[in-house]
Amino acid sequence: MIEKEKLKDYAAKLMFGMEEEEYTTLQKEFDVILEQMEYIGKIPNIKDVEPMTFPFPLEEAHLREDEIGDYLTVDEVLSNVKHQVRDQVKVPKVVE
Repeated sequence: MIEKEKLKDYAAKLMFGMEEEEYTTLQKEFDVILEQMEYIGKIPNIKDVEPMTFPFPLEEAHLREDEIGDYLTVDEVLSNVKHQVRDQVKVPKVVE
């Protein structure tokens, strides 16, 4: 079981505001995930299975070619931005 204090620490680092009962719910959800991971780990020869990043082999993927289309100018993008610095969007710091 993941300790509630650890969840609170992670939430603080990620700048999430959570109520006490939400931590209990999250704790239960992590218990389910950990149980599922343990179950998957018991599958015979699971270590021999190559991890996938796509649900099908990339050789079989039929991806479209990139096409240049309409795009926004820097001024258009920045027209809805509250905070900007030198033609860039300024966002709040989210990590320590």
